Amino acid sequence: MTTNPIVEKAGPRTTYESFAWKWMRYSAILLILLVWGHVILQDVVVGAYEIDLNYVARRWANLGWRIYDFLLLTLAFSHGVNGLRQVTLDFIHGEKNQRMVNVVLIIFWLALTLMGGVAIIGGVR
Repeated sequence: MTTNPIVEKAGPRTTYESFAWKWMRYSAILLILLVWGHVILQDVVVGAYEIDLNYVARRWANLGWRIYDFLLLTLAFSHGVNGLRQVTLDFIHGEKNQRMVNVVLIIFWLALTLMGGVAIIGGVR
């Protein structure tokens, strides 16, 4: 029995919704690792009572820590905005309106993430 090679290669089509669904799962796994690393470092190793402006300045003097904090910000905010998008789409009907909500939330996410990135990565000299 032979099968059509075109049908075998086709597979499921990736849509925005399937990408967003997968992103929630992948970002959650990465967030768990990043957040627990952050909590262990800040609260267990350093101690919350030792964290002040000088500690943050010394920590952010290293580009690696700034990238770590930027990843934490980006993943947490994207995870949250994607959740907000899912809840909002439950109440918005019509494909055009849902697409508009998606675009507005992507612009909102991108603008605030860029501002946070400038503050974290580009803000310390």
